[in-house]
Amino acid sequence: MHSKVSCQIINQISFASNYNGEKKEIIFRANYLTSKVVTSPQELLEEMPSGIGRQFQGEWALYTCSMTCAALTNIAKLYPQNKDLSIKYISEIIDIAMSPELREYDYLRWGEDPLDGIYGDLSHISYYSHLAWMISGYKQIGGDGKYDDIYHSLCNAMNRRIRQSPNLNLPTYPGESIYLPDMLVAIVALSNYSHQNHDEYTTTVKMWVEKARTEWLDKNTGMLVSFLPEEDLLKGSYSALNCYYLTFIDKDFAKDQYERLKKYFLQTKPVIGFKEYYDRPCWLGMDIDAGPVILNLSSSGTAFALGPATFFNDTETRKGLLRTAEIAGSTITWFGKSHYLLANIALVGEAITLAMRTTIPFN
Repeated sequence: MHSKVSCQIINQISFASNYNGEKKEIIFRANYLTSKVVTSPQELLEEMPSGIGRQFQGEWALYTCSMTCAALTNIAKLYPQNKDLSIKYISEIIDIAMSPELREYDYLRWGEDPLDGIYGDLSHISYYSHLAWMISGYKQIGGDGKYDDIYHSLCNAMNRRIRQSPNLNLPTYPGESIYLPDMLVAIVALSNYSHQNHDEYTTTVKMWVEKARTEWLDKNTGMLVSFLPEEDLLKGSYSALNCYYLTFIDKDFAKDQYERLKKYFLQTKPVIGFKEYYDRPCWLGMDIDAGPVILNLSSSGTAFALGPATFFNDTETRKGLLRTAEIAGSTITWFGKSHYLLANIALVGEAITLAMRTTIPFN
């Protein structure tokens, strides 16, 4: 028992030391992100590539909001002197995420405004889960009760619909497969809400995780499947994101999945990163979720894997992934702001990378 506690303390000291060394760069990147994200809803949407269409522009904008809030929540914990500023910016980002402009992507597919349908029966799980997760971070670092009513309504709606569904899962969009990473955001949001509100949805979270552990594993790798019903396709981007979200709700399961992710998807040459497919080559490709796939490596998968690598203090892998990010992204710094050159094309990638590199192994 004492050795386990000692190990945890040593890990936390090690992480504190690493983050102190990175503080300037992390703050500079947060400065850049907030300057781009904390704007009008329409201007944020215009930061998303026009060629991906209105639905994906909306998705990417919401994801940019979500991951920026995750990064700001982490920064408030790492550097408490930044807490008040993080609370301020997260609140402004939540307001943007709740705007009609950001809700439109979900409305386009469901034919119903997600906030108008909060007491109905349609899924809206993508929009609800990310908004609830953002609010949970706001509350976690000391935000006030201004979003308590919508937070309660979102989590109540998600829990009710998950419990009424045939297999505890809901579709992101009508007529499409279940995307496991999208469901995991909902489970994380319910778990965070439960920690903050007398374990209200803990039973649902435990039921979902137990089914994930026993029923939704790929038969060849033992990893969480990417889709339900199960397809003969395991995506590195989805698997890495699954590992990240699992760190919030089941650390042992997350650790098992991360070790499997490294076993099947990690590639070390010519640079370190994570492949999009473990069982087939892809020298050059493009995927709306994975981003560019170059020499087998998944842009999103490599970025998302930085989260569990950081969480589990996998120092060598983390350093390698940050080197790869620098090679691929090329950092620009000026007037107290830093960002990868690629953020000019995909701002969401900048938000994801900052959220992942600041993931911390303690509450």
